[in-house]
Amino acid sequence: MVGGSMVRGHAAARVAAGVLCLVLAALPRAALASPEGDGWGGADLSVRLLVSPARAQPGRLLSYRAEVGNAGPGDAVLPVLTVRLPDGVDVLGSDVAECLPGVVAGEVVCASSADVPAGTSGGVRIDAMVRPGARGPLEASATLSSGVVDGDETNNSTRTLTEVGEGTDLAVTVSRRVRAGRLVVMSAVVRNRGPRRVHDAGILLDTGGARLLAARGARCDSRPGRTGCLLRALGAGGRASLLLAFAARDRGGRAEATVHSARVGDRRPANNTARFRLG
Repeated sequence: MVGGSMVRGHAAARVAAGVLCLVLAALPRAALASPEGDGWGGADLSVRLLVSPARAQPGRLLSYRAEVGNAGPGDAVLPVLTVRLPDGVDVLGSDVAECLPGVVAGEVVCASSADVPAGTSGGVRIDAMVRPGARGPLEASATLSSGVVDGDETNNSTRTLTEVGEGTDLAVTVSRRVRAGRLVVMSAVVRNRGPRRVHDAGILLDTGGARLLAARGARCDSRPGRTGCLLRALGAGGRASLLLAFAARDRGGRAEATVHSARVGDRRPANNTARFRLG
């Protein structure tokens, strides 16, 4: 079955989950080394920032991963990681629950509650949604700091630039043709208004409990209450027409059709969905 509902709207640029816990719960809190101790000295902190995919798409997910480490020789005293995401994305959350939003939108700050021993490393993933109107390059940065002297600060901060694809504009319209008893025949038209060609266009129908009987114009598969159809490749200005027959309930319920592409973003998502009744 093809598809999956399009992500609608944009998440508020706040963080529901934190970013990084540099000290694992299983590790005891490290005692600060004395001048006579073997571990005395500054902490060589490092951070790098990775992004996936390498080229963002409007209206699609973008994942950042901040990888941090302490090469020693001393412990990092209460380190703080600060990640700043670009204006063209909305923060959805991360895979660690220890951090808070910063003072500006798109900023995520994690202050460790314990010192971090030499040799410790970790990472965090932050997920964001690219806004439909975003234009590249998208610049993000990460900075790691501590309360001890770092003899090499060149690797304490990093930034990354991500280009944004031009995307396209998919649209769908639906019309019901005829109903005879519980049989409902309807048509759907998908248009690609460009500029990008789409090779994996699909349409997902939430049929309100109706059962698919037949389809023409696309390869379709059906599950209870849902139908997914894979369309042929659509160039800029192209269109595809589908004719679908359903066995509806006695009382036709609300239904909707959503067109999508997994590879190409959409700069005008408002026309990706059409709502109708199968009754």
